Amino acid sequence: MLDELSVIYPYAKAFHVMAVISWMAGLFYLPRLFVYHAERGQAPEPADSFIIMEQKLLRLIMNPAMIATWISGLALVLTPGIVDWSMVWPWTKAACVLGMTWFHMWCAGQRRVLLAGQGQPGRRYRMMNEVPTLLMVGIVLSVIVKF
Repeated sequence: MLDELSVIYPYAKAFHVMAVISWMAGLFYLPRLFVYHAERGQAPEPADSFIIMEQKLLRLIMNPAMIATWISGLALVLTPGIVDWSMVWPWTKAACVLGMTWFHMWCAGQRRVLLAGQGQPGRRYRMMNEVPTLLMVGIVLSVIVKF
């Protein structure tokens, strides 16, 4: 099984990069939709538009991209000779990926809170919108610099 992973490694890596790009796009955009929803979504029509956009982004793009990222990432990690677990970088990357997954789940929860009409102020969503950027910096530095 592990030998087969070595054969498909370049494809798994390419698929992983594509999945990460899709997931990150959603993680950057959904909190921005929350800002607009919280600040301008008081009238029925704008709120309906934001609700549809948030739902489709989460269900059709972000959830599948997160799952694809995890599956392809685990395939990469299980490929023999790719990860040296005695180094720090795989652990910092893993911590940042877990943080990214937590943020994804937080966004899904906030969508439900907004649906109930109890969302946070727009400023809070603006601040939270920086979380995936900080985690991305940690992931990229971990993988490229391998500290």
